[in-house]
Amino acid sequence: MQRRKFMQQSLLAGGALLTSSANVFAKNNVENFTADQKPFHLNYGFHDGMFKNHAGDDFIDQIKFGYDHGFRSIEDNGMSGRTEDQQKKIGDTLAKLGMAMGVFVQPGLGNDSNMLASGKADQVEKFIASCKKAVEVAKRLNSKLVTVVPGDFARNLPIGVQTGNVIEAIKKGTAILEPHGIVMVIEPLSDNPDLFLRTPDQAYAICKAVGSPSCKLLYDMYHVQRNQGHIIPTLDLVYDEIGYYQIGDNPGRNEPGTGEMNYKNIFKHINAKGYKGVLGMEHGNAGKGKDGELALIKAYREADDFM
Repeated sequence: MQRRKFMQQSLLAGGALLTSSANVFAKNNVENFTADQKPFHLNYGFHDGMFKNHAGDDFIDQIKFGYDHGFRSIEDNGMSGRTEDQQKKIGDTLAKLGMAMGVFVQPGLGNDSNMLASGKADQVEKFIASCKKAVEVAKRLNSKLVTVVPGDFARNLPIGVQTGNVIEAIKKGTAILEPHGIVMVIEPLSDNPDLFLRTPDQAYAICKAVGSPSCKLLYDMYHVQRNQGHIIPTLDLVYDEIGYYQIGDNPGRNEPGTGEMNYKNIFKHINAKGYKGVLGMEHGNAGKGKDGELALIKAYREADDFM
């Protein structure tokens, strides 16, 4: 399927879902909200535990709390580790509220537990099995995004050969995901020097080589800042392959305004580019308890005030 047609169909399907949900819940009318309840300009997705001091340990209660404070999406890296019943309940809750599901990490794939760069058959087979499981999880959530980290370097191989191995493995994975409209977003990381995929331009080249609408770049701004900086210029260079964003200030990996990054300008730029998808809040809370959670919401209100 051609990329343009694929993405257009995905956007139309997503728009239909949100419109249907809005008809069910009149509360989606912005006029019905106080200033603290209105939806944000961009679609920020929080994760489990971020609002537990207000809403309790149940993620579904946290989702409802987040909705009441203007958030319209979640992400959950560990979603595939939840029971099928939990996944279904979360998916149903999101549908009723007109909220979206961001990324979850493909089942059984850790940052360094797979080595697609090695080209070894057992690693590729594990990856393919993971893609098949991801399809089933995504169906329960009406989700279209899964995170993939190719794993560590294979130090005994030239970098070009490693890159070719990653490309060939991902091609096999996208062949499984593409018929279901699911997009694999591959993520460059800064966690340790052993990881194969580290920069957006490297991921960009892989996406171009794979040539599938089901292979896109996860632009995690925390990792980009740690690895190289130049958040906005780099974003522009790789924009046509970005399928998802993640947020985290540096240093500290907490909410915007707690580090050196100017997220108000970054969000303004992303908005101007026309991005309508989820931006995952993959970071911690700088403050403790309920006060810390309220400070996080306030930080997003301030960073989102770019219009």
